Amino acid sequence: MNIAVVFAGGTGKRMNTRSKPKQFLEMHGKPVLVYTLEIFQNHPMIDKIILVCFEPWIEYAKSLLKKYFIDKVCYVILGGDSGQESIFNGIKVAHEEFPDESTVLIHDGVRPLIDEDTITACIQTVEQYGNAITVAPAIETIFLKDPGTNQVGTIFNRAYCEMAKAPQCFKLSDIYQTHCKAIREGQDDFIDSAQLMQYYGFSLYTVEGPSENIKITTPSDFYIFRAIMDAKESLQILGL
Repeated sequence: MNIAVVFAGGTGKRMNTRSKPKQFLEMHGKPVLVYTLEIFQNHPMIDKIILVCFEPWIEYAKSLLKKYFIDKVCYVILGGDSGQESIFNGIKVAHEEFPDESTVLIHDGVRPLIDEDTITACIQTVEQYGNAITVAPAIETIFLKDPGTNQVGTIFNRAYCEMAKAPQCFKLSDIYQTHCKAIREGQDDFIDSAQLMQYYGFSLYTVEGPSENIKITTPSDFYIFRAIMDAKESLQILGL
């Protein structure tokens, strides 16, 4: 069984919006979150979706599921005080309801440009290696900044650098047990699931995703999303 855990938390502080969180902002009359959920809804290998949302917007999220006929979402659950806690809340429900050998795909609700082929490749990679981290090549020079002097530190060869994206995918038993271990040890500041799993000794395997698989966090990200959607719409009109 393949289960998508979609995290729709956050209040959009960097988006500078006071009306709605970023995941509920609309593009062409449809919320960003719905674009994301529809990719998993329409994927033939995805069996169920667990949506993690923060409390004031849970009922609104449920109304969107009905409006857009997203019936693979089996649970809409409350997020936690951090991203790590929110993801665990979703994984915990999956652990309670589905077999341990299931594959869990952890994805941001504000990454609406993931595609079917990448999701398929992630599932196949988990079946072969036990996990799959979606990545994209680094296209800028990356270096470590010296915090003491504000000088440029080690400069990395970007040919060997990749950026971690989502979905990040694991066997349910592995990701659940590792989260439980982190909770017991008070380790609660991991930046994402990949760092959590690597910290506890897992070798991680990559799947290269589309370059446009951006996370919509700032106004400029939203404008990029709109430009990509407009371009795709134009190509459809032209029959390309």
